[in-house]
Parts: sequence; structure tokens; C-alpha cells
Amino acid sequence: MRLVIQRVTGARLSIGGEEYSSIGAGLMVLVGVENGDTQSDASWLAAKTAGLRIFADEAGVMNLDVKATEGDVMAVSQFTLTASTRKGNRPSYIRAAGGDTAAPLYEFYCTELEKLTGKSVARGVFGADMQIELTNDGPVTIIIDSKLKE
Repeated sequence: MRLVIQRVTGARLSIGGEEYSSIGAGLMVLVGVENGDTQSDASWLAAKTAGLRIFADEAGVMNLDVKATEGDVMAVSQFTLTASTRKGNRPSYIRAAGGDTAAPLYEFYCTELEKLTGKSVARGVFGADMQIELTNDGPVTIIIDSKLKE
């Protein structure tokens, strides 16, 4: 699984021009699920997300996690994170897990993250055409890949 995590001052997700979910300050997480990913990958990534110390403490040092700041989290499934661009200019998504695997792992990741943060995780709709507006704070953007955990 691969995540792109952005520290945001807020984010809003729309489907068909209508707001579906939104958050205040916190984390906007894009979630890519690849063939072979497991609940172990999702659990590890949820713990990394919850514990990521990228928020400023009273001294202005990035030393706090999202729970310490009582921040919000939005997680959106995004199969394009699995793209391979090695050959040619058209990305290949052959590594992307199908919906029957990816959707439950995405939901499992969100549920684990809720347990760790004690707050609901705002979501998109798996497979939907979504528009996301966000303000990246910093900017701070972190990429985490469960294949690189060892």
C-alpha cells in the first residue's frame, strides 16, 4: 500500500458538484492499494499515519501527531498511486488491486486509523469521480509505502 499524506488547514471532497465530506486542520491521506497488500500493511500504515509527528509544538518544531493536535483526517482511495511510469508516457496500473481487494483494505485502514486517533475519518466513495479541494499547510507532504517498511 502506498500513502500520500498532506498536512492541511482544511479539505473538502465533492462528488457530482455536491460536498460529500470535509475536514478542518489535520491530514489529507490518499490511499493506493496494490496486488498482494494485506491487513498487516494497512495496520502498519494506520499506525504510521496516526503517529506521524508533522505538526508544530509550542516551540514551532514539528513534534506533534494528529491526535495531539486534535486534528481531523480524510482518507481517499486513489488507485493512480500504484502507477508505473517506467515505460512510455502512459501510466500502467497493472499493480493496482481490484475493487474486491482494495475496497476492504481501504476501509480497514480507515477503521484502524479511527481506533488510533479516537476520531471519525472522513472518506470519499470508493471508485467515484471525486474532486478534492485542500490547503496544504507548510507545504508538508509525506509518502509512505508499506513495501519499504523492512
